[in-house]
Amino acid sequence: MTSDDDTTHGEPARRRRTDPRLLELLVCPLTRDTLAYDAERQELISHAAKLAYPIRDGVPIMLPEEARRLDD
Repeated sequence: MTSDDDTTHGEPARRRRTDPRLLELLVCPLTRDTLAYDAERQELISHAAKLAYPIRDGVPIMLPEEARRLDD
C-alpha cells in the first residue's frame, strides 16, 4: 500500500530525497540545458523551455507532457 502518508526513513513518500548526483546529470529533454532544483515544490525547472518537471517519490519525471508550464 502506498500513499502520501506512508513514510520511508522518516520522510513522507512524496518528499523522498532525490540523489543530488542524479540532479547534476539531468538536463531538459527539449533544450538540453541545465535544470534548477526547486526543493520546496519538488520540481526541476527548465528556464529555457519554461517548464517545471515534477519529482514524484524521489524520481524526476522528465516527460514534457507531465511538466507544468511556467508563467512569464
